[in-house]
Amino acid sequence: MARRTKVYEGKAKILYEGPEPGTLVQYFKDDATAFNAEKRDVIDGKGVLNNMLSEFVMSGLNQIGVPTHFIKRINMREQLIRSVEIIPLEVVVRNIAAGSMSKRLGIEEGTRLPRPIIEFYYKDDKLGDPLVSEDQILAFNWASHQDLDDMVSLAVRVNDFLSGIMLAVGITLVDFKIEIGRQYEGDMQRLVVADEISPDSCRLWDIKTGQKLDKDVFRRDLGSLTDAYSEVARRLGVMPRNATPMTKPKLMN
Repeated sequence: MARRTKVYEGKAKILYEGPEPGTLVQYFKDDATAFNAEKRDVIDGKGVLNNMLSEFVMSGLNQIGVPTHFIKRINMREQLIRSVEIIPLEVVVRNIAAGSMSKRLGIEEGTRLPRPIIEFYYKDDKLGDPLVSEDQILAFNWASHQDLDDMVSLAVRVNDFLSGIMLAVGITLVDFKIEIGRQYEGDMQRLVVADEISPDSCRLWDIKTGQKLDKDVFRRDLGSLTDAYSEVARRLGVMPRNATPMTKPKLMN
């Protein structure tokens, strides 16, 4: 680790130069943050769980033709990914009202929306990642009309895939956020799903009990975050059913 060149460090991950041009190594930390990093903690095993779960989702998306930056898992905490230019927007897809939408619009949390709603947030921690309109995105040249069309298309496909795999294991996909990057191949570029998709970036509720299995457990002090993430990993089959959060889960090949 010490011999690698660090490219970027965020709240939950570190990016290092990859072994080949156009690649990076993405390292998952155990840091947990909420409320724009006002609440912080280090939770043993969180990075390992997020690495497993993001690998599972990204691999599945690649298999159905949704392009991502993911190449392969290297070890318990690291992935090999393609280097992309991140568009400075978070794309949020909401199936059920929760979190900031409930507060902002006065909609009771848990209300199923008439259709999936897609929102864009400008990535700037100092500003608190504010909600922005398509007009603002275009005016400030954060993305083009074509980019927005492609981003919405990717978000819808990710929502269909994620909703399906979660429903199959008794979990409701309430909402999620993704980041999207530009991958350059010569003079051509395409948009790909980047960053990670894990319980850090999704709201996941047990279908029968409504139990939260995502970062809201940490935000709202609802119990053990590793218990929640481990339950998701066990249900999806990427962690043995008899594994516990206190043991290092064996990653599936």
